[in-house]
This record gives sequence, structure tokens and C-alpha cells, in this order.
Amino acid sequence: MGRLNKELGLLQGVALLSTSLLGTGIFAVPALAATAAGPASLWAWLLLIALVLPVAFTFAQLGRNFPHAGGAPHLIGRAFGARLERLSAWLFLAVLPVGLPAALQIATGFWQALFALGRGEILAIQLATLGAMLLLGQRPARASSLVQGLIALAILATVGLIWWAGELPLADHPLLPPLGDDWQRIPAALGVMFWCFVGIEAFTHLGEEFRRPRRDFPLALLLGVLLAGLVYWACSVAVLSFDAYGDAQRNATSLPYLLQHLLGEPARILVAVVGYLACFASMNVYVQGFARLIWSLADEGKLPATLARRNRQGVPGRALLLVVLACALCAGLAAVLQLSTDALIRYANGNFVLVYLLSMAAGVALLRGIWRWIAVLSSLLCALVLAMLGSDALYAVGLLAALAVADVLRRRHSAPPAHG
Repeated sequence: MGRLNKELGLLQGVALLSTSLLGTGIFAVPALAATAAGPASLWAWLLLIALVLPVAFTFAQLGRNFPHAGGAPHLIGRAFGARLERLSAWLFLAVLPVGLPAALQIATGFWQALFALGRGEILAIQLATLGAMLLLGQRPARASSLVQGLIALAILATVGLIWWAGELPLADHPLLPPLGDDWQRIPAALGVMFWCFVGIEAFTHLGEEFRRPRRDFPLALLLGVLLAGLVYWACSVAVLSFDAYGDAQRNATSLPYLLQHLLGEPARILVAVVGYLACFASMNVYVQGFARLIWSLADEGKLPATLARRNRQGVPGRALLLVVLACALCAGLAAVLQLSTDALIRYANGNFVLVYLLSMAAGVALLRGIWRWIAVLSSLLCALVLAMLGSDALYAVGLLAALAVADVLRRRHSAPPAHG
């Protein structure tokens, strides 16, 4: 059923997903991984890509066979019924109050690296960023893919510039060093690095807008994952080669430090621009994904019909406006309450992993043959990651339980009275 414009091709899909996965992580996670595992982090990246590929394969097969703007919640509902679809949709949307303000704070941090900004000016930049996403999102999906393709090229060019200026690889820093006893430090690094591949589930909401979803959607997903993994690995090589890691301050400024070290003070402006654009690209995919989820639920009669209206460009303009307004409200509250970026991200992480776990379980129910066994492996991986989160997962698990109780109460209240 073609409800949205089918205008995305393979390259546009790769651009959208790779920029979503790189996002803010490219500027901090390689240094955090190097701090956790040293040179063994280069092996950890390859291991992580191998571990994430089963999840990517499962999402690719689900998106190939069941392309739908409802994304992961639709797939979960298709496998386990309407109730779990509603619960997973609200669980995914519950990222809005915590995840988007965190990403906005990281994005405006690049402006703060150039200018002395007060709290009001920071909030104004955040609201202007949301306004730009609203304007871009009113255009067809190919407009977002074009912008994000250019951002992806800028990220690749920045990493390539570091390798060129630093004359990498260095003779005394092999690309894959001997492991020795460092292999014991890899699990700690993987716990940090997994978040670089959060974003695949948001990409599934765009499956309905591919011209040839059965061919291009899975290829775009897999190529996007591999491209992002390669860029992260290349950044880690540079971070390790020039010791751009260690303490909290060095980890947070590893890429700016590298460019400033190799190219001088003017590179600070380049880092700020590319860093902000990378954050923008990552947030844009999520905002567009949230809008399509709300539109899809409204189009199927599960939310008010007014949210199912599309604008003249054929995109869910009203749903997008609702998402942007919700993000603006949450950003304002986060600014007033002075919530830290770390706290916001910590709360959001559990939601993502729980949605991944439910999606992989849907793959076990919906897929056949070898793909079902890959979905089983992916489910075990996601369950392991959820367990590793410990207390940080309580927000997501508690929220899911509260949503389930609320859904039961709603159904009881709306049920017709029994007649004796």
C-alpha cells in the first residue's frame, strides 16, 4: 500500500542512515573506547560491527518484507498484536522528552566552542535548529536525503583530512595491534560503543518511501551500518595514533584537539560546523521518524484523524509540527530544570534497547528460514545489552510496565458494561 511518496533510492538511504548513526558519536565515542580498551578498541570496533550485523540483517529483512511508515512498532504489532504495537509506539515516542533535548544540548555545544553564549541564547539556537528541521521536513524525503548526503560527505572529508594531515597510518601504530592481555578490556569498550549504532530503528519508518523497498531498503541499511562502522574505526586509529584520549575533557574534545594539533587554530571553526551538522543530521532522521510513526497511527485510526493529513508535498506535515512543538517544549523544560546531557542520554538508552529487543522478537515471529535464526541471535544480543545497562534500564522497563497498566485500565473503561 503506497501511502507516502516513493522517492528514496539506494544512495539517499545510505546517506540518511549513515549520518544518523554517526551523529554526535563520532566526536566522542572513539576516544571513550580508546580510554576503555586502549589499542584493543580497534579490534572492538570490528567485533561490534560483526555483532550489530545480525540486528541490521533482521531489520533489513523486516523492512524488505513489511515496508511501513509505522516502523518498529508496526512490525511488533504485526507479530504480537495491536496492544503491544501501541505500547512499543509510546515507548519509542517516550524518547522525545529525554533523547532530543540531549542531542540539542550536544549540538549547541559546538556553537559554545566558538562563542560565549548565555542560557537564553543557547535555547534560541536549539529552537532555531528545530525550526530548520520543521522547514526541511515539509519538503519531500529526497530533500532531507540530499542535505544529509552532503553532511555525510563533510564527515568523511573531515576524517580523511585527519588521516592526510597526520600521515596515517603511523609506523609505530599498527592498524590492528596484537591483542595480548588487552582482550579482557574489550567488553567495557563495547558497552560504550554500542550506542553508535542506535538509529537503525528510526530508519525503518522510511521504508515505505523507497521506490524499490525490497531491493534498496536492506542494501541501504547494511551499507549505512558498514560505512558508519568504517568511519568510527578510522577515527579510532587517529585518536590512538596521537593520544587524543584519556581524561573526561580530552575525550570530549578529541576530534577538535586532533584537527587543531594537525592544522592549527582555524580548524576549530571546521570542527564546530561539521560537528553541528552531524548532530543536526542525526536528530533530523529521528524527528522525521517520529512524525511518520504518528502519521501512520493516525492514518490507521489509532490517533486523531487530523494528524493523518499530508501537505501539498505529500509528507505528514501536521504530525511533524506536533513532534517539533513537543521537542521545543521538552528542550525548554530541560533548560529550566538544568538537566545534564549525561542524565538525559542515560534515560533514553534503555528505551532504544527495549525497542530493539521487541523488534528482534518480532523478527523471530515473522521471518522464516535462516533469517529467523539470525533474529534469534539478535534477540539474545539485545537482551544481553539490556542486562548490561543495569539500573539505567529501569526507566524504560518501568515505563513499559506503566504503559501496560494504563492500557489495561483504558480498555476496561472503554468496554461496554456487561448485561445480566
